[in-house]
Amino acid sequence: MQSFDKQKLSGSTDGLGIKVVETSTPGTTVHTAVTGTSDYDEAYVYAFNSHTADVLLTVEFGGATDPDNIIEYTVPFQQGMFLVVPGFVLQNEKVIAAFAGTTNVVTLYGYIHRISK
Repeated sequence: MQSFDKQKLSGSTDGLGIKVVETSTPGTTVHTAVTGTSDYDEAYVYAFNSHTADVLLTVEFGGATDPDNIIEYTVPFQQGMFLVVPGFVLQNEKVIAAFAGTTNVVTLYGYIHRISK
């Protein structure tokens, strides 16, 4: 029987937001998935832009191969939270990382569901 456990993103300290400080690959680490291939992590990541202009956010989902593992999203400024990773799954210690067109203005929030078989 499968079970799941809600957890913070591993790149978060105490469940707080993760400031995107990098402007190029490999980016700021958001989450490192569970070890092995028996279990997996279902990730939900939201972005907030505190800048005075829209900012391009690039999320590397399990690798940096463009376009296979890249999600690009223009985050509108000061308009709330935007879902940028909508429940995609990872395992085997794959990493979600992010970089933005402007440093220190995009903050990522979220959680994972750790799903055990």
